[in-house]
Amino acid sequence: MSYQTITLETRDDIAVLRLTRPEVMNALNSQMRAEITDAVRLAGTEARVLVITAEGRAFCSGQDLSDRANVANPDLERTLRDEYVPMLKAIVDCPIPTISAVNGAAAGAGANLALCADIVIASESAYFLQAFTRIGLVPDAGGTYFLPRSMGSQKAMGAALLAEKITARQADDWGMIWEAVPDERFAEVWQARAAQLAKGPTATYAEVKQIIRGSWDADLDAQLEAEGKAQGRCGQSRDFKEGVVSFLEKRPPHFEGR
Repeated sequence: MSYQTITLETRDDIAVLRLTRPEVMNALNSQMRAEITDAVRLAGTEARVLVITAEGRAFCSGQDLSDRANVANPDLERTLRDEYVPMLKAIVDCPIPTISAVNGAAAGAGANLALCADIVIASESAYFLQAFTRIGLVPDAGGTYFLPRSMGSQKAMGAALLAEKITARQADDWGMIWEAVPDERFAEVWQARAAQLAKGPTATYAEVKQIIRGSWDADLDAQLEAEGKAQGRCGQSRDFKEGVVSFLEKRPPHFEGR
């Protein structure tokens, strides 16, 4: 696919997907959703880590409200089912680690696009906003799923009902994201995190992603069983053997990954 609303560049096993509609704060239209879905799936086969970030002063302002065939009577359920769900599932199910590098405002579906990545890193000037009730809608794009699991039901309910800005520092303090970093160090930090993951045991990372996400629907017995099975698979890998040998030899490991 030839991309018009995003770019995808892979270098040193790191795929960087950039939203490139800065003139509309990277608002999501149908074409962008399709392109993100395609690019994420491609990156999952060609890279060892995927970073999603954006050009301009915003990460993503959410749904492009001008992108409606019939604004007076839009079929929002169809849009979510046919366009948002494939995009979000592509990111959540991506076999490699995913990082959202939130460079600015992340509002509405844009906030939840950021939150569906494995790790969220935000510049301190960025903010998150569940803006849906401001226009008479409920949070979507996975917001009702990701929010309570990342910061608890009280904070999630307040974010959804009050539709107030959550600063990157608040999001960090509440456990909503991995870290908020000074703007001047933002690119340096997310690039270093991506490089670290790209050198790691990516097959093991895939196991980690699966068992942690699965834990939300499992009881303790089921989760302990899932851990045992995953550990058994990892214990048979060349990366595990390399990890042990490198530890004993006091040298950095050289992981093959998948």
